[in-house]
Amino acid sequence: MNIVILAAGQGKRMKSALPKVLQTLAGKPLLQYVLNTALELQTKNTKNGPIVVIGHGAADVKAFLLNAVKQDPRYGKVSTAIQAEQKGTGHAVLQALPKLDLNEPTLVLYGDVPLTSKKTLAKLVTLADGVRRQDCALALLTQSLSNPSGYGRIVRDIDGSVQEIVEEKDATSTQKKIQEINTGIMVLPSNSLKKWLKALRASNAQGEYYLTDVIAMAVKDGVPIRTTQADAEYETVGVNSRDQLAALERVHQQHIATQLMDAGVSLADPARIDVRGTLECGTDVFIDVGCVFEGDVTLGSGTRIGPYSIIRNSTIGKQVAIHAFSHLDGAKVGAASVIGPYARLRPGADLANDVHIGNFVEVKNSRIAANSKANHLAYVGDSIVGARVNIGAGTITCNYDGVNKHQTIIEDDVFIGSDTQLVAPVRVGRGATLGAGTTLTKDAPPNQLTVSRAKQISLPWERPIKQEKKVAASKVSAKKKVAKKVVAKGKK
Repeated sequence: MNIVILAAGQGKRMKSALPKVLQTLAGKPLLQYVLNTALELQTKNTKNGPIVVIGHGAADVKAFLLNAVKQDPRYGKVSTAIQAEQKGTGHAVLQALPKLDLNEPTLVLYGDVPLTSKKTLAKLVTLADGVRRQDCALALLTQSLSNPSGYGRIVRDIDGSVQEIVEEKDATSTQKKIQEINTGIMVLPSNSLKKWLKALRASNAQGEYYLTDVIAMAVKDGVPIRTTQADAEYETVGVNSRDQLAALERVHQQHIATQLMDAGVSLADPARIDVRGTLECGTDVFIDVGCVFEGDVTLGSGTRIGPYSIIRNSTIGKQVAIHAFSHLDGAKVGAASVIGPYARLRPGADLANDVHIGNFVEVKNSRIAANSKANHLAYVGDSIVGARVNIGAGTITCNYDGVNKHQTIIEDDVFIGSDTQLVAPVRVGRGATLGAGTTLTKDAPPNQLTVSRAKQISLPWERPIKQEKKVAASKVSAKKKVAKKVVAKGKK
């Protein structure tokens, strides 16, 4: 099967330098959703991959496709066709014609209609099947809307057979009352399509070559026209403006929230969660309001996520508590750990079981073994931290010398007092204690107290008394003189 994806439009109402099909929904470009579904539909032995017709912002779309290949090898099958001038949907499909296998049917999709399901498209493709693939029927995906404004209408005869599609700007007042609309998604016999495309004329209000005009041609040629509808209206919704994109975002997020709850996840408010990637959850997971999940995130059973936390590309173990306003990016958190509030785990943070990372603590590119904790105001970077280590408030690993990063190693059972600086590269031996305020520049031996601070002394001291400024004093004196004159004058 040929698949043609129309993605050449500018999207003027977006008022953006970015092509419309690269605007994001739940963190991914609109076009990516359509391509993923198209690639799932095509079998491995399909000769031609999806053909993306590009025009406005062609360089940006090509760059997206090139980068996508690095993430997903299937994108290597995707090819492009250029529509240098945007003269309508029929003109767009015409640009892809040289790449079509005329012995296979052609499915036409739209790069700004992201949520059409594989199930719906498979049903449409099956509906088009004929005795021979090149002689398939023409299958249309339609939708019945209470408010069909802005869409082309499906015009049927008295027997219910489709006769034509009329765009709204060309529709009569009677036709505008029709609630069955054209989604634009269709399967066509490719041999006939070639003939129909070359016969298109731009004799309409827009002065464009409409793909929908081939419907009347199909009727004339006796090609069967069959229709079906999607299970959900959002599957056929296109995006032309930012308000439409925002509305579809909420619909999509609500759909994700419903799937999560159906899988046993508790959401404090299904309307206040954003998943911009893949979120996999175990049983009895609780997610509070305002949380954002990006990339690939896994939450173990019994884990609780506090409000307004952001988690990106991270794996969280079982029975973990992540408190409010915590930010995890590229982190791994072991079972029964406690994170936050206001904690930050950066890429490479690898925490074992029962690790406590408290408020305003940042961990980057570091492994922390079981039962260790840094409960307040600390920075742990480029470090290996052993088990049962206590990192006191205000402690930092000084891992960067202005050019290179260096590693800090803290062995098991170490106690680090508050306001300690560990200047890497440095090692703290097993069971060592670092006194509060220590600046460690050499290795600390195991099972000993290491202290590095100025000797405390007490001196006689008299706190200075604040002196009045001369200017202020002169003003007071002047006021007193004026007051005396007024009093003296009154006595006279």
